[in-house]
Amino acid sequence: MNAKRMCFTVFTVKSGLSAWLMALAGLTCAGCSREDGGTVNVIGSTSIQPFAEHLAQVYGKKHPGERVEVQGGGSTAGLQAVANGLAHIGTCSRSLSDEEARQFTPIVIARDGVAIVVNPANPVNNLTLEQLRGIFSGRFKNWKDVGGRDEAIRPITREEGSGTRESFVHLVMGPEKISREALVQESNGAVKELVKGNPAAIGYMSLGLVDKGLKPLNVDGVEPKTEHVLSGKYTLARPLLFVTKGPPTPKAQKFIDFVLSPEGQKMLEGEGLIRAK
Repeated sequence: MNAKRMCFTVFTVKSGLSAWLMALAGLTCAGCSREDGGTVNVIGSTSIQPFAEHLAQVYGKKHPGERVEVQGGGSTAGLQAVANGLAHIGTCSRSLSDEEARQFTPIVIARDGVAIVVNPANPVNNLTLEQLRGIFSGRFKNWKDVGGRDEAIRPITREEGSGTRESFVHLVMGPEKISREALVQESNGAVKELVKGNPAAIGYMSLGLVDKGLKPLNVDGVEPKTEHVLSGKYTLARPLLFVTKGPPTPKAQKFIDFVLSPEGQKMLEGEGLIRAK
């Protein structure tokens, strides 16, 4: 990742979305409310968070005196924050449901692949969708069942409300449920660190966040690369969204316009994402 981390508060969902939103409401000053014209609050997906932070940093340098604050919490938390007036922009790393689409306005800022990642010491290089379903449903419990070593598989999944999890369930799991034995983590960063530290682990995350400490697996023989997502060969793909409720405030619209500008899109492309247009 090239995105530089900003000194913004990052929240995770540990006691449900309601508790998270209550904590956020308590920490959000009156001057940061949706009606305020100064600070633009962006809340939601931890997949989009580092990219949004980078964009906000560059935007702030180009527009002195204008502030964009970026926080995590998950895609569903982002939608609820927008609905409750705690955020100008929600971020969501999955498609909206029909009901959500009637309530919110989605803006595609980029497209991304969902990468299946293992430790570089793992000899497995390819899995089929059926093998992935078997691993995360708990039907396959040993790496030897899918061509690997005789070692127990340690699946790692995201929390309920994560856009990455919902995309994974839609694209991979179908009607099958993720096993309760899978270790639940509340951010892409946590998944990344656990996979890096355990040769038997397997997880999933934004393709744009995969770094040298991880090995992304081919799925059905297709390498997870930007050009394969763009061509449709790599089928584990999803939109990355900014979401508003009604028309954005002028300040929020100005930041959205920057993200969708050639400069903003080039920045996202440089981080391993696919341009929105």
